[in-house]
Amino acid sequence: MTTAQITILLILAVTMAMFLWGRWRHDLVAMGALLACVIAGVVPGQVAFAGFGHPAVISVACVLVLGHGLQITGAVNVLAARLLPTGAGPAATITALITLAAVLSSFMNNVGALALLMPMAIQMAGKQNLPAGKVLMPLAFGSILGGMTTMIGTPPNLIVAGFRATTAAGSFGMFEFTPVGAAVALAGVAFVGLIGWRLVPERKAAGKGSFESGAYLSEVRLTEGSKAANKSVRETGQMLEEVDAQIVGMVRNGVRISVPSARSGLSEGDILMIEVEPGSLAEVLSTLGAKLEEEVNVTDSEKDDAGTASADAPPEKPKHAEIVIQELVVSPNASAVRRSATDLSLRTRYGINLLAISRQGRQTVRRLRSARFRAGDVLLMQGPTEAVLGFASEFGCLPLAERDISVPKKGQALTASLVMALSIAATALGLLPAAISFALGALFYVLIGIVPVRSIYTTIDWSVIVLLGAMLPVADAMATTGAADTLAHFLMANVAQGNPIASLVVLLVVTMFLSDLMNNAATAAVMCPIASSIAAALGVNADGFLMAVAVGASCAFLTPIGHQNNTLILGPGGFHFGDYWRLGLLLEVLVLAVGVPVILWVWPL
Repeated sequence: MTTAQITILLILAVTMAMFLWGRWRHDLVAMGALLACVIAGVVPGQVAFAGFGHPAVISVACVLVLGHGLQITGAVNVLAARLLPTGAGPAATITALITLAAVLSSFMNNVGALALLMPMAIQMAGKQNLPAGKVLMPLAFGSILGGMTTMIGTPPNLIVAGFRATTAAGSFGMFEFTPVGAAVALAGVAFVGLIGWRLVPERKAAGKGSFESGAYLSEVRLTEGSKAANKSVRETGQMLEEVDAQIVGMVRNGVRISVPSARSGLSEGDILMIEVEPGSLAEVLSTLGAKLEEEVNVTDSEKDDAGTASADAPPEKPKHAEIVIQELVVSPNASAVRRSATDLSLRTRYGINLLAISRQGRQTVRRLRSARFRAGDVLLMQGPTEAVLGFASEFGCLPLAERDISVPKKGQALTASLVMALSIAATALGLLPAAISFALGALFYVLIGIVPVRSIYTTIDWSVIVLLGAMLPVADAMATTGAADTLAHFLMANVAQGNPIASLVVLLVVTMFLSDLMNNAATAAVMCPIASSIAAALGVNADGFLMAVAVGASCAFLTPIGHQNNTLILGPGGFHFGDYWRLGLLLEVLVLAVGVPVILWVWPL
């Protein structure tokens, strides 16, 4: 091998190891790989950032905007309400749900489709007396399967189409992925919906009823001479940090204040609602110089103030916005990842309390304020509805509560659906390139007010855009240095023994394996040059091999890190890392059994 080939393979090996380690975000790792290639001389500096202008990258960004428009207009919610059964058994209900997820994922981002249907799935699991995970894992897998059926369904398909566009054959069309993708998706949905969901391990899902932190929500009164009297809420909170406790509310003069301002001063007679470990309760009382409310000899009216109203006293009228306790799941690319409640200033900036963190169905952190959030964590938040949902929207967290079906403006859902359909039709009929067609659709969404201008840039998952833009030149270096040819010859000579069908199977298996361990878009970018080199060495049509890369890159079912959807259900389903392979392994075998014959039939070698 040449020096350039060894260099690019070493950089790729380190990049994959960094993806697996997970210490840094995928987009940062990809950018590091690109810069390493430039410094090493395997990617020319003048084309280092050409990937950010690649049609596949533009198409991904625009499809994210179009998918967001379908979400906020309520079009998907209306469709779900009309199509999902209400009185069927578990198998029929799960099959219907994941079929809808697969259809939605064909035309919008599959993470968005999962986010929309996840609250419904949890509600349906409750009605069927099933653990939430029994529905959530099939839903996640169904949305992944649906993405492979069209060119815009998932980033790997766009990458494969873009790679083919650089060859004399030209790009794949919108629905050229459909014969193979639909066959695999139909088989997968049928298997998961009728049989596979029974293989999902029964785990206790994260939620308000399953936060087994052992903490009490205790009421303590600041009595005469209390150390906390005349101090601010912030100062008192700092005193309580030493004993692993926090203030989550207070009562003053008969008025409940669920989220007291950090600057508010405390006085004798104030009642503090404190979350505390049972073993630390005595330390809390000693630290504050306070007494438990039930131990204080007070009058009936004072008891009314404390929230234990007597039968003769009139109830207090609410004087604040509605306070809710809301579950939020941290999405894989959320800006809240690796940040703590203290970092985000939850109380002072948003006026909300973090009551608990559930990680894989268990509360694993004792110091809530300093615990850094991870993808898949479920956060139990308390505060005004608008404040909690505003935080969720800004930092990429998804509410797990049931959502109301609503259409912001009459006819907007229909308009959004029509614009999406026209963009797809223009691409499918060859009237416009995909990037142009979907860019026009996204622009039209903004012009007619479906997607507000202020949110168009927050709608795009920039980590995915950076990942794609950085990895595409790295993948090109695989071809230009000849490293792809070297790997292809090695696989053919030592594994497939020069047989085209065996080579196709090996390529599909390797791609699925890599996709289970690293980002699917990065997997597609790395494997496309190898697939092309294998086909060239065998002297056969490369389309079947590229289609195998598209299918394999979309089939990440063995681990929670292979696909964002798998990560997203980790907390709500209470899953462990090793829970995915029981259903996922059989599903990948099914993909192999169905995918290879269909590829050979539709795209003969």
